[in-house]
Amino acid sequence: MVTTERTFRVNVPVERARAYLRDFANAIDWDPGTVSCVQQDDGPIAQGTKWDNVSEVFGRKTDLTYELTRDDPQRIIFKGTNKTATSIDDITLTEIGDGALDLRYRSEVTFNGIAKVASPFLKIAFAKIAAQMEREMPGIIEQKA
Repeated sequence: MVTTERTFRVNVPVERARAYLRDFANAIDWDPGTVSCVQQDDGPIAQGTKWDNVSEVFGRKTDLTYELTRDDPQRIIFKGTNKTATSIDDITLTEIGDGALDLRYRSEVTFNGIAKVASPFLKIAFAKIAAQMEREMPGIIEQKA
């Protein structure tokens, strides 16, 4: 399993950040590993909504189906799956006042089968992605939310 976690300050109200982040199609903006992400249907976003996501790590693309599995006012969880991995993206939004929030982003990827062998090497790639996300995500949310 590969786990990364970052917490950072975002200068937008919780409601605006939540509305933006719960649409996983927006991962194309804030997740450096996401190449494309499209909602599977045209319905409103709610628990159970699914997206087709293409991510790239070490130059290799992989398709995952992500589902919104938790949709609370201060916590959003997406679960991505394919035959080689399960990814949990857990976002916690904590209001700190003055229209700002602390955002905790935790990613946990569990590899299946032969892909387990690559876990130690993939830790490096996921750490780089997490560091880039930490630098860029606050500004993206502040601009787009």
